[in-house]
Amino acid sequence: MSAFHHISVFAEEAVEALDLKPNGIYVDCTLGGAGHSKRILERTLPNGKLLAIDQDLHAIENARRVLADFSGRFELIHANFKRLKEVVEPFAPDGVDGILFDLGVSSPQLDEAERGFSYMQDAPLDMRMDTTQPFTAYDLVNTWSEQEMADVIYRYGEERWGKRIAEFIAKARTNGPIQTTGQLVDIIKAAIPAGARREGPHPAKRTFQAFRIAVNDELGVFETAVRDAVDCLKKGGRVAVITFHSLEDRIAKNVFQEAAKGCICPPELPVCVCQNKPKVKVITRKPILPSRTELEQNPRARSAKLRIAERI
Repeated sequence: MSAFHHISVFAEEAVEALDLKPNGIYVDCTLGGAGHSKRILERTLPNGKLLAIDQDLHAIENARRVLADFSGRFELIHANFKRLKEVVEPFAPDGVDGILFDLGVSSPQLDEAERGFSYMQDAPLDMRMDTTQPFTAYDLVNTWSEQEMADVIYRYGEERWGKRIAEFIAKARTNGPIQTTGQLVDIIKAAIPAGARREGPHPAKRTFQAFRIAVNDELGVFETAVRDAVDCLKKGGRVAVITFHSLEDRIAKNVFQEAAKGCICPPELPVCVCQNKPKVKVITRKPILPSRTELEQNPRARSAKLRIAERI
């Protein structure tokens, strides 16, 4: 397996967003290549602590090397961040000072053909971020109904040809299981009219994105985790979220806005009876976007957005 090389998006901005304290406790919910984690540890000397979570065992093993100089100040936890509260409780029962999410697929996952994330390389249909989970893209493509696939492609991929792609997949698998990313790409190309294929991104990009999100239940897990993150913060603690997809960004925006609300009583009531208090103040009314320099250095950052909220 190749070295785990990944360029962190918003490497400086996301770390600055956490308003780091020298002795604070922080959580990196998406360890990845450990770029953000390393910066957090460097800037919380001498006694800052870090809990770093990832569901990719390759990322965990890589981080042991990358973070070796900070031994004793971090914990690497193989888990999905939907277990955030469970992870934080033993280490910081009174809450943490900051939580970071960097969503999407890391560069090594995309670049390693055997992971099955890329439509540019032929590989077994997999797409699991956590390779210990049983459900794969192979299972989705070969067992889900045509309507279920069409719904997922449209909802998570925003692909206008989703119904037709699902129809072509269902027809193709009657001749035997669809086993590789290359087979799936060929089916998608056949389903999309030639004129449409000449415009925009690679014809398989949106469908692969949709299937990856579905295989890993990314949106459902993220919404739960970002709500839990607000509850895990100390007063003055911050949560920073980097998203790469409009649906992810919408979830972060809506959860932050909901947590920032005060009274939620119906407007016709003359006095408040709900006693609901705001949990956060939203630091970024509009998301932070990548700089031109970052885009030149890392084209994969082009769809990234950063949102920040602070516990009150």
